[in-house]
Amino acid sequence: MSSVLVVDDEEQVRQLIRETLERAGHQVWEARDGKEALLMFRQNHADLVIMDILMPDQDGLESIVSLRREFPKVKVIAITGGTDKIGILSFLDVAKMLGATRTLQKPFEMRALLDAVAAEFPT
Repeated sequence: MSSVLVVDDEEQVRQLIRETLERAGHQVWEARDGKEALLMFRQNHADLVIMDILMPDQDGLESIVSLRREFPKVKVIAITGGTDKIGILSFLDVAKMLGATRTLQKPFEMRALLDAVAAEFPT
């Protein structure tokens, strides 16, 4: 199927997403933060990036901007459990404005994640 880079600072979240995607036939890499994600993506271009927004070192919003600058066609699904806002916009609204193709609010059902991933690769 496709290759997916999962970026989240919570190991349990990465593991659950990885296992779900691998069972669906995807090849999965993991990164703990935005800096690590950028390094990994440069080495192994994934077909899709699932990017958490709230992370230490380099957050997801900054990482989306960096990825889209270097790789304009990269597909990104932004995820977050954060409910804070930037002005009147949620983090997920801002992620969409910065280039995320889809967004999911944590906690989400794994079926919703699989549907979002499948929507990125229409047949």
